[in-house]
Amino acid sequence: MSQESRPFIANTKCECGHQNPTGTVLCEACGKPLTEEAESQSILEMRYDGVARRSQKSNPGVIDRVWNFFSSVKVAIYLIILTLVGSMFGTIFPQESTFLNIDPSVYYKQEYGKIGHIYYLLGFSHTYTSWWFVLLLVMIGASLVICSLDRVLPLYKALSRQRIPKHMSFLTRQKVAYQTPIAEEGAEWVEKVKPLIRKKGYRVRTDGGTLLAEKQRFSRWGPYVLHIGLIVFLLAVLARGLPGMHMDVHLGFPEGDVKKIPDTSYYLKNDGFTVEFYTEDDMPEEFKGKGKVLPKKFETKAILYMCEADCDDLTKEPKLVEVDRHNIEVNHPLNYKGLMAYQFDYDLTPVIRSVSPVLVNAKTGEEYGKFNLNIRDPEREYKVGAYTLKLKSKFSDFGLNDQGEPANMSSSPNAPAFLFLIHGPDLPESGVQYFYFPKQIDKERFQQDALNTQLAGGTIPLNLDVKNMEDVDLSKSTTYLNVRVDKVMPFIWIGAAIGMLGLIMGFYFQHRRIWLRIDNGMLTLGAHTNKNWFGLRREISAVLKQMNIEVEEKSLENNRGSKP
Repeated sequence: MSQESRPFIANTKCECGHQNPTGTVLCEACGKPLTEEAESQSILEMRYDGVARRSQKSNPGVIDRVWNFFSSVKVAIYLIILTLVGSMFGTIFPQESTFLNIDPSVYYKQEYGKIGHIYYLLGFSHTYTSWWFVLLLVMIGASLVICSLDRVLPLYKALSRQRIPKHMSFLTRQKVAYQTPIAEEGAEWVEKVKPLIRKKGYRVRTDGGTLLAEKQRFSRWGPYVLHIGLIVFLLAVLARGLPGMHMDVHLGFPEGDVKKIPDTSYYLKNDGFTVEFYTEDDMPEEFKGKGKVLPKKFETKAILYMCEADCDDLTKEPKLVEVDRHNIEVNHPLNYKGLMAYQFDYDLTPVIRSVSPVLVNAKTGEEYGKFNLNIRDPEREYKVGAYTLKLKSKFSDFGLNDQGEPANMSSSPNAPAFLFLIHGPDLPESGVQYFYFPKQIDKERFQQDALNTQLAGGTIPLNLDVKNMEDVDLSKSTTYLNVRVDKVMPFIWIGAAIGMLGLIMGFYFQHRRIWLRIDNGMLTLGAHTNKNWFGLRREISAVLKQMNIEVEEKSLENNRGSKP
């Protein structure tokens, strides 16, 4: 192969004999500048000690380009700014998770108009769980990992393999540098100064007439410890999206009902609710005479159950075992193995739990029998005499949409309604559709008879009606609880603690190094720190004075204007 056809290979071997990786700015062994840019600097740039990083690799491939993208500090800053801007959009209007029993597709338009509807359509109503926000968090985490690995591994290699003798240009181009003639032999003078430097807390190593003193190297790892803490924090935040790891919902529990807590194997029963109101005598002064009714204390007697069998079998009743009892008050939640239920609100309006309507012939008034209709969990089919009632649709909050069609306006049981298909004697083979509203106010509001007449295409052959109040099972009150499960919170605190440790390491400690060499009676000293240069100069000045070398602290600052 001719010399012209050979690929170019950069020669990174220093004159001291050390072979440096491609991209190294300062020789890992002696510190001699290896690039033209470093040679032109009057004061050396000591960032990362001039070590080669993967992001500086020449002729990068696809993986290297991805690595270079995420290893950029500018990219990390842009990602953080985008995340902050996204978070700001999430605060314009309240998030869906802050409400109890609303239909967001209707709520934002009704409450905030067209802007609110656009806000909902763009997905900002659930900003912090949206795919793009989660993606930004993942990208920030990737940037933290790659930024750290790109710098910490080469830096650790350079610092752990430091050689004591340093090149003259390395010493004279430090921000703190000093040269002076001495009369003693180099090795002898170094042995005398060694204990004085150790008293300042330095770890001292010598090699003949050269010396390296170093302390608090661990402070260099402070930013990377902080990165580890942030990574743990981000992973914990992202883990909240996994099933069973985090829950923060508001649920209504009618008195006497046993209700399943979503995404768990737990059931909770409101075994009784009591509320005590302020009297006029013990009312707080600021509310006296204003005619307000204020609750003094409200309490839910809660029983917590765990499902042991038939939990997901809709055809069977789940087998429940009581695991805890607690009287829930404000600031005194039920707490069982990380599941917490806080008293949030209450409603003293009676709620219908079930009704037992009678099937009646609309013409003759003949009664065919009655059945029990559970409002929350109705059966799919009921047999009443010779008639069969099949449940076609259930509405928890009945209403009419913009097209005038029956629709469920929300998940709250504000206006329950049931659409049955009735089969039996003297009815068409296809059956007759029949709307039933358990509440009398809803019967009148939605004109149950007129609606059923329209569905039947004529006279209504049958009616459903409740004959007496004994056939209505009422819940006297509903208590609203804020149910929380947060299994990742300990990891969030761990991440925060690790991050705080990194901040302390980086802010309150300084990595200080002092190099010196004696050549033919000339002492050359160079020193570097990542912060607090005043303290470093003060320590060096004090040591030199003990060696009978008078030097002002300010004179130790290197004011070179050009390279030697």
